[in-house]
Order: sequence, then structure tokens, then C-alpha cells
Amino acid sequence: MPTDSYAIAPRFARYLRVTDVTDGLDAVGRADVTLMDARIRPLWFGMRFFGPAVTMRVVPSNQRMRVVTREEALRQHGIWFSEREQRLGEFGKGLRLNERITPGCVVVTSTGGAQECGYWGSNNSMGVQAAGAVGIVTEGNCRDTDEVILQKTPVACAGIGRPIIPGRVELVDLEVPIGCGGVLVRPGDIVGCDWDGCIVVPYEVAEDVLFFAASIAVDDKKGRRRLYERLGKAPDETVDWESAAEYYKDILGSGATSGADKARLQTAESTGRARRASPTKAPAAAGRAKRS
Repeated sequence: MPTDSYAIAPRFARYLRVTDVTDGLDAVGRADVTLMDARIRPLWFGMRFFGPAVTMRVVPSNQRMRVVTREEALRQHGIWFSEREQRLGEFGKGLRLNERITPGCVVVTSTGGAQECGYWGSNNSMGVQAAGAVGIVTEGNCRDTDEVILQKTPVACAGIGRPIIPGRVELVDLEVPIGCGGVLVRPGDIVGCDWDGCIVVPYEVAEDVLFFAASIAVDDKKGRRRLYERLGKAPDETVDWESAAEYYKDILGSGATSGADKARLQTAESTGRARRASPTKAPAAAGRAKRS
């Protein structure tokens, strides 16, 4: 991948909102195609993270967990995982998520249409957090959510559930391209989350997206600061545009466009001139629809 995702991801996390990054993705021609399903949301208010994706693919199991003895009551997970190769053959070998965790990553889980079970609960989610992950995103459910919220474990999920892994889902792949929440996520893509939802920044456009998102964020903070002053509101961290501008000054500079940005703007201007010069007129119905 052309961009070091682990180097650039913390720069998204410092001052940017998911909405700033969404606007940055619009600017590079990736509008909407990297917005995860709006049902995938953080479990608690104030959760916010950006990090490179470590992907995992989970699918529904076609076998139930066998009946266990009283002596085996605390070993259900161990039994289920120890028998994985018997159920999956080659597909069940060598899949250990914690060995793939890199500090700063976001674990992204595709659940293959599994029903209520979504793989994550209060124990295993805190385990990957302890290993260095800054967030977990799943298109499935999370359980033990009282504890997840109390612990402030950063889990974003599509719903809240009750059951867990044994007899319901199988881990079949790690660090491969997956679909999560209706969008493509590849290992190393930057995944972000805040109260507005989850988003994916493809690694090949991450530097450009950061430029546009940082520009937008600083400008937004300036504008809202002026409104705070008009309304007599005490400034807070969300309108501290000076700190954001200082942090991003190496990429924003004086605000002058250059290089790739000049080329992109020139292309946009040329396209606009060509459209204005075209003698073709839109049908009246289309024009009315656009104005409505």
C-alpha cells in the first residue's frame, strides 16, 4: 500500500470528525461508497477512533455446540475452538486474531449474515483492546453491553444481542478484503467512528482525504467560533481552530493550493467550463426536478 496507514491514522483521530472525513472523501470522488450502514453505531456517546483495519471474516456455523458436561461448563469456548479443524478442515487452521493485532488498529468484523450472534462481548472485546486495538467495528451484534459501556470498550455494532460464538459462528479468515456494513474494507484501510457512525478511508487516497478533511475542520471551527461569540457562549474544544490549524500546518501550510490539488481544481474548472459551453439543454422535467 502506498501510504503508511499506521503513521497517518493518528492524524485523523486528533481533531477530525467522521463528517469532516466524509466531506474529504466527497472531494476525492469517493462519495457514499465508503459509508458503512448507518445502523452500525458506537455503543456509548463520546466514543471516537480512527485506525488501520485488521479484518476478520466470520460466517454462520452449520453445526451446533455439542452438549457439555457440568465439568466442561467453563470450557465451552475452548472446546468449540479446539474442534474447529474437525468442522472446517484446512479453513480452520492457524487463525489467531490476537497475533494479528497491531497497536493502533481497528478490528473490523464481517459476520456473513449470522443471526443474533455478532462475535463480540465484554471479555473478548476488552482482550483485543488490551492487545492494542483502538476500536472494534462489526456489522453484527455485541452482547454484555452493560459492561462494554461501563468499561468504555470502543465497540461499534449494528445491534445488541444475547448469544455468543459456540455453535453459532465460525472464524474463517483474517486479514483479507471483506464487506462490512455494505462497503469494502481491506487490511490497512483507515476506519473511523464517532457518534455519527462509521466510515472507511481507502489507503490509496488517505493523504488527499486528510488534506481536505483538515481544511474543512479548521474552517468549520472558525465559523462556529464566530457564532459562539455572537451567542455569548464560552468557547470549548470543538471551536479551538487555532490548535487544529497548528497541528495540521505541515499539510495545510498557508492555505495555497499546489501540486495534486491544483491539478484537481483545474480538472474541475475545465469540466465546469465544458458543461457551461455545451448547447445541450436539459429536459424541462429534469430541470424542475433539480430545482425541487
